[in-house]
Formats: sequence, structure tokens, C-alpha cells
Amino acid sequence: QVQLVESGGGLVQPGGSLRLSCAASGSILGINAMRWYRQAPGNQREFVAHIASGGSKIYADSVKGRFTISRDTAKDTVYLQMNSLEPEDTAVYYCNAQQLLPGAGVRISWGRGTQVTVSS
Repeated sequence: QVQLVESGGGLVQPGGSLRLSCAASGSILGINAMRWYRQAPGNQREFVAHIASGGSKIYADSVKGRFTISRDTAKDTVYLQMNSLEPEDTAVYYCNAQQLLPGAGVRISWGRGTQVTVSS
């Protein structure tokens, strides 16, 4: 099982920046993609950004041009740099890892999340 631990959340003013981290540990072989999702109170969890093992990236339209996903393979860590933050970005941010396991198919692991609050 993959363990994912998010960090870096906090309170920031509109227009500010934060960098979230997601550290993976445990049985990390076979991870072929990692993603960030977020969930605001009363809303469903929504996709934010994706990075594949080959390096390709995908972003939700709502964060394009403001958020950047990246990774440090030596540290088994994925980052989400968030700039020009808006109150609408307030949510719990979750990290997700997708593994392809021989004979077992796809396994998805989740972290416990980190709170991001954008407010003046």
C-alpha cells in the first residue's frame, strides 16, 4: 500500500501563493500517475492537476495558468505550486496516486488532505 502525506496548506490572502507537497512512501513501485484533487465544503471532490510518470501534465480549467504540478522523483514527492489564489480555491486538497499492479490491475491511494483557506 502507498502512503501519501500532504503538507503546505494554510491561510493566505487573495492573490497570494502556497506550495503543497505530497510525499509518497511504502509500496510505491508501479505508480504511473499522481494527481491533486480538492473538496470545498458542500461540494464534491474535484480534479485539480495530474502528472504522469512520463512527465505529461493536465490541469483543470479553473486553475490553468495559476497552478503548476511538478515532482521530485528522488524524494518521491509531488508538488502543487499555487499562485494568484482566489477565495474560490479554498478547499481541502488531496493527493492521489495511481498504480498499475501486475495481475491486480489499477490501485488508487489517497492522502488525508491539507486545508487551504484563501481569505482576507
